[in-house]
Amino acid sequence: MAFEKADKIWMNGKYVNWDEAKVHVLTHALHYGSAIFEGIRSYQTKTSPAIFRLEDHLKRLYDSCKIYRMTIPYSMDDLKKAIVELIKINKLEDCYIRPLVYRGYHHLGVDPTSCPIEVSIAVYKWGKYLENTTACVSTWFRIAPNTLPSMAKCAANYMNSQLIKLEAREHGYGEGIALDVSGHVSEGSGENIFIVRDSTLITPPYGASILPGVTRNTVITLALEMGYKVIEENIPREALYIANEVFFTGTAAEISPVTSIDKVKIGCGEPGPLTSKIRDKYNKLVRDEEEDKHKWLTLVK
Repeated sequence: MAFEKADKIWMNGKYVNWDEAKVHVLTHALHYGSAIFEGIRSYQTKTSPAIFRLEDHLKRLYDSCKIYRMTIPYSMDDLKKAIVELIKINKLEDCYIRPLVYRGYHHLGVDPTSCPIEVSIAVYKWGKYLENTTACVSTWFRIAPNTLPSMAKCAANYMNSQLIKLEAREHGYGEGIALDVSGHVSEGSGENIFIVRDSTLITPPYGASILPGVTRNTVITLALEMGYKVIEENIPREALYIANEVFFTGTAAEISPVTSIDKVKIGCGEPGPLTSKIRDKYNKLVRDEEEDKHKWLTLVK
């Protein structure tokens, strides 16, 4: 889906026109993948747009930067205010929010320490990323935990994700599922994954080279509150095929049921009852149609 341009992008403390938000071709991040990003959503509610779990996403942004020894030259409050103001300036309701921290223009070389840390934030309209989808198990493994840190949402990691996604699309599937280096289920190209067996949700642990997903955490919290059992444990590949239900979670994907994997029908081949209940709960929560008891919504007023 092509961009629907907004008016302004926030770059290093200034609001600049969309078409003028540019970097030099010799920017370090373009050559070495030295960038950290986040994906956040804002939803229209009855009173105003509301950003879902803004602080949790920004905390992960700062954590990811710390792993890569990148000090963000703005406080978390600065970025919060910039995001809220940017949505107002662009007069958006439902929108996607993309903060990016990257090593900028100074020199090229593997040692990035003298390159400035730049920060940008874009907001734009974006619809569904995945809905009901088919999937395949990819031939590409997730990166080993002692190769690149999977807990950091780093741009370089997503070359692995692109290979997984491209392979899946080439073979006619909507998404790919990666295994970790031990052969256990890891995650999708850009989503965490859950399976359902006998009304129990099972999801891979952090040791399976997964990103610590904010939506994943939301689903675990909601499921426990709804009385379901949740287990974090290694999942063998074959468990995917005999699951009652399978679904992806992510800020972009939200909660997306998987109807078949490697052409093996999951359950009845339709979104399962537990997935549907959690998805309905999630959709009401992000639009402030249920009590926000966890204080996950930041209203844009």
